[in-house]
Amino acid sequence: MNNKLDIARHIAETADVTTPEDSVVLYSISYLPSTENKQQAHAYIRTHPSAMMLDDTDCGKQLMALGLETGSGTPPEELMQIWAIASRRFIMAASGNVTAFVKNADLRSTFVSVELPLILQNPRIEHINGIDKYIFAQQWHCK
Repeated sequence: MNNKLDIARHIAETADVTTPEDSVVLYSISYLPSTENKQQAHAYIRTHPSAMMLDDTDCGKQLMALGLETGSGTPPEELMQIWAIASRRFIMAASGNVTAFVKNADLRSTFVSVELPLILQNPRIEHINGIDKYIFAQQWHCK
C-alpha cells in the first residue's frame, strides 16, 4: 500500500463493522450546510449506550484515526468512496431497527445513494426510526 488512501481502502474493505441488533445509528451531513444531523446522532448515542455509528466500529475508528472524517459541505470524492465501502459493509451486517438522523439528506449523500438502497435490500433490517423501511424510504422516492 503506497499511501493513506490505499490504507484507508483496505481498512474499509476488511475491518470489523459488526453491531448488535437494533443498535445501528446513521446520520447524513454530506452536501448539507451544517452538521446538525451528526450532532443529533451523537446526542442520541450518549443516551443510548448500545447504539453504534459506523464511526464506533473498529473500521470507523481506524478510518477516523487516519484523519478521514468527511464533515459537511462537499467532501472529496476519494473520501466518499472509502466511506461508501465501509457503509455498504456496515449496513449489510446490520439487523433490526436502524435509527437515522437524515433530515434534508441530499440525494448524493452516502445515506441516500448507498445506505438506504442497501437497507431496503437487507432482509434483517425491517424498520428505520421505528417506521417500516419501505415507507420511510418513500421520501427519497426509493423502492
